Amino acid sequence: MQGRIIKALAGFYYVQSQGVTYQTRARGNFRKKGQTPYVGDWVEFSAEEQSEGYILSIAERQNSLVRPPIVNIDQAVVIMSAKEPDFNSNLLDRFLVLLEHKDIQPVIYISKTDLLDDLTELKAIREQYEKIGYDFVYDLEELLALLSDKITVFMGQTGVGKSTLLNKIAPDLQLETGEISDSLGRGRHTTRAVSLYDVHGGKIADTPGFSSLDYEVSTPEDLSEAFPEIRKASHGCKFRSCTHTHEPSCAVKEAVEAGAIWQVRYDNYLQFLSEIENRRETYKKTIKRK
Repeated sequence: MQGRIIKALAGFYYVQSQGVTYQTRARGNFRKKGQTPYVGDWVEFSAEEQSEGYILSIAERQNSLVRPPIVNIDQAVVIMSAKEPDFNSNLLDRFLVLLEHKDIQPVIYISKTDLLDDLTELKAIREQYEKIGYDFVYDLEELLALLSDKITVFMGQTGVGKSTLLNKIAPDLQLETGEISDSLGRGRHTTRAVSLYDVHGGKIADTPGFSSLDYEVSTPEDLSEAFPEIRKASHGCKFRSCTHTHEPSCAVKEAVEAGAIWQVRYDNYLQFLSEIENRRETYKKTIKRK
């Protein structure tokens, strides 16, 4: 039989096939191969009546996230709060870099807009991200329209109201919500497992919240590719290996100066580039010591 893993918990994998969910375990040979089934995997499995099934093989994956461990994702809703914690473009861009690198379509959702007295600044930010090509919403109905026929992951900094949003989208889930800790300025970790749920004509995943994000981009070239507006402008650069920092005839820097690329995004790009280069230098020094 064939189906998709919709939940993984305590060594069991729950596989959905033709509307029926089967409880399975992974064969021992997966461990020998260094393979682990993940939520979202398309698998071949055996399931005899009234007995535990076994996963026999895993199909090739379209994409994957390490944290949370989930695969074959169509899009990811990145939840950023307008306040408590304050909107953070640097953190948002880290999420976007990760998703671009993984070839997962991002949707930006802003929560807690009711805490703002004035939406002028938020509307200006929305305009910048929509100019790049991203869906940027803070209305629930707008978001629901984007979920149909998609496998959607919800991700965001701890404390942005992710579980609260998911409870509005799918009240039957009754996900546990955590209060904001005044001393830490972030929420407690409340999500325990990754699962796929049938919601609004698609499937959604609740995923653990976290307060920091390590994007899996290790070269300047990959970083440049993960910023769509920089990727597009870079075709006009004089040098193919242009890092868009100090090189002459850099089309990206010209676009920034002309206002075609948002200064905030470019500044975040420069910070991420510096982090990548520092990691590479540290790695080289470590290798030399050995």
